[in-house]
Amino acid sequence: MDCRKKCGACCIYLSISSPIPGMEKGKPSGTRCIHLAEDFSCSIYNERPDVCRNFMADPEFCGNSPSQARDIMLGLEKELRQN
Repeated sequence: MDCRKKCGACCIYLSISSPIPGMEKGKPSGTRCIHLAEDFSCSIYNERPDVCRNFMADPEFCGNSPSQARDIMLGLEKELRQN
């Protein structure tokens, strides 16, 4: 699947433990990446870190809408914290 325009769920709801430019300690779930632009595009797309480059939009994670993506990703984060 292609990344859904104006979604940005992965840039907000997924935690990232590796450094991101300007966020050297990564980012916690629910924290908007500082590189997520107002139009929900990535402002460092061509220089984004491997963790972002390797994430592929998939219905399993992204659902059918930005709100479904949020719910799925927050559910995954909750499950990871419990283990």
